[in-house]
Amino acid sequence: MQKDLTASGLGIQASYTFSKSIDDTSAVFGGFISGFSGAVSQTAAQNPFDTRPDKGPSNFDVRNTLAFSLFQDLHGDRVVLLRPFGKKLTAGWQLLGIGSVSSGLPFTIYSGVQQTGVGSNNTDRPDQIGVPDLSTGRTVREDYFGLGANNASFFHIPIDVPGGTGPNHGVFGTVGRNTFRGPGLRNFDTALIKDTPILTGTKGELASLQFRAEFFNLFNIVNFGLPSNIVLGPGFGEISRTASSSRQIQFSLKLIY
Repeated sequence: MQKDLTASGLGIQASYTFSKSIDDTSAVFGGFISGFSGAVSQTAAQNPFDTRPDKGPSNFDVRNTLAFSLFQDLHGDRVVLLRPFGKKLTAGWQLLGIGSVSSGLPFTIYSGVQQTGVGSNNTDRPDQIGVPDLSTGRTVREDYFGLGANNASFFHIPIDVPGGTGPNHGVFGTVGRNTFRGPGLRNFDTALIKDTPILTGTKGELASLQFRAEFFNLFNIVNFGLPSNIVLGPGFGEISRTASSSRQIQFSLKLIY
């Protein structure tokens, strides 16, 4: 969607994307502005002789994305109170905003122990035996499963079972690949821009000086990464990383000719 309101100098553009990507292996996490996600990602199948149970959402599958931008000519030279300052100072001011909202990325829960001896190390998955209250629906989002040090109680690692194989006499777990989703991502950037002509000729403006005050993550939103996803690993179920930077402000001058 795009809308230009030329009389007021306002321009709005927005787009929404619904997508779904399914595969049985993928290595790249998407949707993060900077840094690592915080979760371990494996490309090998739990059972290399039967990869069908590994079919699920791709690691980069972002289901919903809303992106929007707005542009506003501030028309400072039309404000009566500012006219004494002259058009050189009051004209050419613009406000630009760009924002995005997207759903969270999928991730897999791994046991942290080689149950059967069939697959590669660290690709075995546990059984899920409880229903956690996920932090994507809670105010306190750092603890993804909600039980802190007891997050592992929602899962059972099937080792030392009748008919089990490998060094731990275990069987393959029933938790699917990429069955959980992390927190969504929200971001809004804005810029205050001033264009000042400094050289004109018979054919119009030849050069201008542009001042920019840019605010990245204007509202200082904390976008959490993915939680630690190895049951027997340290801090299981805890989110220890952010998926984007904090608010950043920068000023610049640009000569355009």
